[in-house]
Amino acid sequence: MKQIDIACIIDDDPIFVFGAQRLMKMSNFCKGFLIFHDGEQALNHLAPVLRGTVESAIPDVILLDINMPILDGWQFLDGIITIEVIKKITIFIVTSSIDPRDKEKAKSYSNVKNFIVKPITQDKLNDLMAQMEG
Repeated sequence: MKQIDIACIIDDDPIFVFGAQRLMKMSNFCKGFLIFHDGEQALNHLAPVLRGTVESAIPDVILLDINMPILDGWQFLDGIITIEVIKKITIFIVTSSIDPRDKEKAKSYSNVKNFIVKPITQDKLNDLMAQMEG
């Protein structure tokens, strides 16, 4: 499995962020992280980076929660799809939601690769990496 450069986690749950980050480090999943606790914080940082107007690391993958304060995952996706990006990013929705409507809604976004129900495990992380390579 090829290690990616930057993984971005957008989630307001510090326990999930800590666990996902730790699992990714142990698995040599990526070289570095960008962490945001709500969609607004992520969009404000990533929008100029994705447009190429600010020089900063562009993540290869985003793990996006949908239930967050301020700006939720859906609002983040609605904002990010309006940006003409200089590099394609693979987005995985990683959520505790088991609502089939959320899974269907995720399919309506072309930049969402898959919908993963928490918790994230080594097997799910391996599957995620395989999907990125495929």
